[in-house]
Amino acid sequence: MKTPPAERSMQETHSAATARPARGLRRWAWLALAYISLGLALLALAIPGIPSTEFVLLSAWAAAKSSPRLTAWLENHRLFGPMLHNWRNGRLVSRRAKISASLAMSACLLIMLWTVPQRWVIVLATIGMSAGALWMWSRPEPGADRHGS
Repeated sequence: MKTPPAERSMQETHSAATARPARGLRRWAWLALAYISLGLALLALAIPGIPSTEFVLLSAWAAAKSSPRLTAWLENHRLFGPMLHNWRNGRLVSRRAKISASLAMSACLLIMLWTVPQRWVIVLATIGMSAGALWMWSRPEPGADRHGS
C-alpha cells in the first residue's frame, strides 16, 4: 500500500529529527546554521517584514542534524513548538501565523514606501514579500478539512 504524501513527509521529517547527529566539523557547521537561523528568527519577531517561520524551520532542520538538546528545546518551546508540530504533521501553517506575517509584511512595505527613496528597492522587496505571502497562504491550516470531504 502506498503511503500518502502528507504521511511520507511526516515520516521523513520525523526520521530526520530522530537520526543520529553528525560528528566533528560537519556537526559544528549544522549547529552554527541552527543557532544563526534561530537568532534570525528571534530578530524577525521584532522587525516587521522579516519572516520568522522559515528561520525556525531551518533552525529545527539543522538542529536535528547536530543537537538533540536544541531540537528538544525548539520542539518544547511555547512559540516555536506548535509551529514545528504543525509543519511536521502535514506542512501546516496556522491562520494566526499567516495573518500576523501578512500584517508585518504590509507594515514593512508601508514604512519602506515612506522612507526608502529608491523605488527599485521597494519593487524588489514587494516581489519577495508577495512570493513569501503566496507560498504561506497556499499552505493548509491545522484543523482544516484537507481531504475535500
